[in-house]
Amino acid sequence: MAALKHIPVNLIFYVYHMIIVIFSAHSSTGELRRLSQPTKPDGTVSFLVIGDWGRRGFYNQSQVALQMGDIGEKLDIDFVISTGDNFYDNGLTSFHDLLFQDSFTNIYTASSLQKPWYSVLGNHDYRGDARAQLSPMLRALDHRWFCMRSFIVNAEIVDFLFVDTTPFVDKYFIQPNKHVYDWRGVLPRQTYLNNLLKEVDVALKESLAKWKIVIGHHTIKSAGHHGNTIELEKHILPILQANEVDIYLNGHDHCLEHISSMDSKIQFMTSGGGSKAWKGGDVNYVNPQEMRFYYDGQGFMSVHVSEAELSVVFYDVFGHVLHHWKTYKDALYSAS
Repeated sequence: MAALKHIPVNLIFYVYHMIIVIFSAHSSTGELRRLSQPTKPDGTVSFLVIGDWGRRGFYNQSQVALQMGDIGEKLDIDFVISTGDNFYDNGLTSFHDLLFQDSFTNIYTASSLQKPWYSVLGNHDYRGDARAQLSPMLRALDHRWFCMRSFIVNAEIVDFLFVDTTPFVDKYFIQPNKHVYDWRGVLPRQTYLNNLLKEVDVALKESLAKWKIVIGHHTIKSAGHHGNTIELEKHILPILQANEVDIYLNGHDHCLEHISSMDSKIQFMTSGGGSKAWKGGDVNYVNPQEMRFYYDGQGFMSVHVSEAELSVVFYDVFGHVLHHWKTYKDALYSAS
């Protein structure tokens, strides 16, 4: 230890950062990293879901954050889930980027929101230094920040599987539309995707949790501007169906929506209303049997999970309840 006294602090900082970045930037070939999230004393879990938010408070981001704080306090939430596109327009430039404080730390200031934020990367995040968001150095700036490419959060009664969906989308590689994406840690792409698909399948198969919730940035089913993501329909959806996942949560479309499935019990829920919304009436879904709720505006979700029941509520930018839904484990029905 005495030898460390002669090593500059900034050098230690740099080496530590590089080790962690190398570790976190690559998907494992065997098992996803697991985090443990304590439940409440009664065994329940409550959390908020927000996506597509980081705009320095503009486009009603601050107003949504205010309502999140109020609802978070009423529900005594345990954590927050971010469905990606955390920093607009082009992610972070480095882990020194002030956009992190301007769009996160200085916006979500309510005491109820000082809980872990479990986050995935969105396509806009990949346009910057993607590994900056994965760096644990950000946690030194704000203890709430937990962001990895793909990982599992275990909360006893429920397993949350966060999946890095951006590398699945072909157009980001074939027609990047003048954008530069940070694919370090992803290439060779096919190897990365093959490993990830295996990891997701194994993790869901081995899950002993009562409930299974999968989180990705991109849509699988959506009535919004982007619509369904065909690559996820092809590669991810069969795995979710085979492993009886309860809910798939996503952002990407800047709206709030709930879509049921005619092929399985999976519920598809979009929470991408953290700041800038799409133009009014931008709805493309045509199957009324599956469309449960759609709101083309800003807002967020809350979820409460017990061993027997899971309930979801969607809120608008004023904190008004727009839609609520419940389902019961081991029951023969669900109610809305």
